[in-house]
Amino acid sequence: MALPVGILAVIVLMVVPIPPAMLDLFFVLNIALSVAVLMAAMNAEKPLDFSSFPSVLLFATLMRLALNVASTRVVLMNGHEGEAAAGKVIEAFGAFLIGGNFAVGLFVFMILMIINLVVVTKGAGRVSEVSARFTLDALPGKQMAIDADLAAGLMTADEAKARRREIATEADFYGSMDGASKFVKGDAIAALLILLVNIIAGFVLGMATHDLTAGEAGQVYVTLAVGDALVASIPALLLSIAAAVIVTRVADSRDLTGQIGGQLAEPGIWLPVGCILAAMGMIPAMPQTVFLPLAAGAFALWRMLSKRKKFVPAEEPEPAPDPTRIAIGDVSEQALVTVELGFGLVHLADEKRGAPLVARLTGLRRQLCQAFGFVVPQFRIKDSFDLAPDAYRVTLGGAPLGTGKLKADRMLAIDTGEAGRLAEIPGEATLDPSFGCPAIWIEPAARDLAVAEGYLVVDAESVVATQVNQLLSARPQELLGPDQVRELLDMVRERNAQLVETITPQPLSLAAITRLLRALLADGITLAHPIPVLSSLSQAAQQTTDHERLVDMLRADLGPMLVGSLCPPDQRLPVITLAAQLEEMVVGGMQDPASGAIVIEPDLARSIGERIAAIVAERPHGAGAPALIVQPRARRPLAGLLRLRAPGCTVLSINELPVSQPIEVIAVVGGEDDGAAQAPPAQPGAQAPAQAAAEAAPQDAAQPGPGAGPAAGMEMKTEAMAA
Repeated sequence: MALPVGILAVIVLMVVPIPPAMLDLFFVLNIALSVAVLMAAMNAEKPLDFSSFPSVLLFATLMRLALNVASTRVVLMNGHEGEAAAGKVIEAFGAFLIGGNFAVGLFVFMILMIINLVVVTKGAGRVSEVSARFTLDALPGKQMAIDADLAAGLMTADEAKARRREIATEADFYGSMDGASKFVKGDAIAALLILLVNIIAGFVLGMATHDLTAGEAGQVYVTLAVGDALVASIPALLLSIAAAVIVTRVADSRDLTGQIGGQLAEPGIWLPVGCILAAMGMIPAMPQTVFLPLAAGAFALWRMLSKRKKFVPAEEPEPAPDPTRIAIGDVSEQALVTVELGFGLVHLADEKRGAPLVARLTGLRRQLCQAFGFVVPQFRIKDSFDLAPDAYRVTLGGAPLGTGKLKADRMLAIDTGEAGRLAEIPGEATLDPSFGCPAIWIEPAARDLAVAEGYLVVDAESVVATQVNQLLSARPQELLGPDQVRELLDMVRERNAQLVETITPQPLSLAAITRLLRALLADGITLAHPIPVLSSLSQAAQQTTDHERLVDMLRADLGPMLVGSLCPPDQRLPVITLAAQLEEMVVGGMQDPASGAIVIEPDLARSIGERIAAIVAERPHGAGAPALIVQPRARRPLAGLLRLRAPGCTVLSINELPVSQPIEVIAVVGGEDDGAAQAPPAQPGAQAPAQAAAEAAPQDAAQPGPGAGPAAGMEMKTEAMAA
């Protein structure tokens, strides 16, 4: 309530007469406020530390103008009673500072107005105008720099948000200061006009109302008017100086006193000063009693600063480490993903050389976080004497994932199939460690030639980042832990608290949710959109808490997400199916006695894997990845089989296929025309899902022709559901 009450008091001062004693109190408060504002401006480390200065300047100006109105009322009403009628403060300024001579007071007041209006206020206004213009012009560039640092991973999203807020506040501050400087200029002009009004009104009222002569009226009213003007001009000058201090500040970690003192504390500054003062003091016409003591003081200051600069306090020696003590941090590795470098590659992570590998891996980690939908643990880069000087190794949880060798001073030109056969680029032949493509280590000067010949040219740190990206993109589930899941749930809880409460801590614990989400990541379901995943989990968890059943139910519910990652919604999904007999062999074969999971016979598994791998390899370049559609019970064993033998083929159960998704059957494994995996006759009464779907289709739908197998039935079922 202090600020509203203060503004109300300012309004009251303008319209309500107040006694001289209260007027003295407000004059002293005005002076104290001006000194406090000046001290705050000098102690600020940067201009934004006193961002409320424009508003404070407005309120202080209003208070001073209100006091001018109140003092004018008191002077004109009670001035004929004597110089003490307007209060002790005005009397003191009129009698002590100018010795009761109103002519001297007029000249002193005019000089103060010239200093305030022409020098301080005009200079501060010009600095404010230029600072506001330059700040607004630099605003787009600063925002682009923040976006670039954010994209490169040099700052977090919260740091970028805080930095954007800071530059926006800076632009607003300098724009406000440009306008606030007009308050000070207007206040100086108003003080001059108020003085003129007080003098004229004093003469008129003194001679017309109180029967005073012109000399008596001038002596009384002009003295009081000048004293009143001086009382108001001192705080105005202090605020003008504070405004000039604020707009001329340069951002520094010290306040103004420390900044000026630190920059003027160089010994080399004061030696020439002492020499010049001593030389001037030697001139006979000069007052040696003034110049020579000041020269001696400058020499003494130079000597003291020189000694202080040479004196460096001795640092206390650190206690020697106990060789017998071994801490857990010395033997435990906290980072999950580690990139180990040979000593010949350590400069790629050296901050003095820009640390290009650190910046590249930081940007890669940000991309992985956006793709996976959770915060990937930080990477660690360290040197290793177990590696060759030009080798590196990527480990996950201590287990090596991949290795490679680099030529740190060269660039890798990769032949992606578009390079000319007759192209001869000088360099050292090698293989791309990420994809095994033929490549050449070339000199940086040959980069343009290699690009012109159709090679993909990358630097050494990009080679490491690409391989790390390939290795981690294939196993996102291994990067997800309980901490990441808890962070994800806390984020969703901010806007969907009821959704999270239906999942955890009942009926599912944090460990169970972590295991479930890891299974979904292994199946290619990203957590970048957690709401649909958690909504499906919430519904499925009300029916069962069995892990395998939950995974199947979630996959069936998230079928559009799975299929959408394979092909666009306006295209046909290339599909591979199994013949009825072959699928029955998989489902009705051996089972693990401990878990009841289906186990595919080794020869049959090899035959199916080789045939599907051959079908995927025969696909034309640029064609979409196919999907193997099977019945739900066969999905899990076949998915585990093809993950090793044909990773380019996704296994989906028929329940996961959206009703509206058009398909194109490109092959039937184990059919009459397929010589790979021939199956024995099916048991009586057994039907594959494709055949059952075909028989369940409407009778008026187009029937498959003679010899049509499960593929035709699958397509009929999908088209009937779409219709």
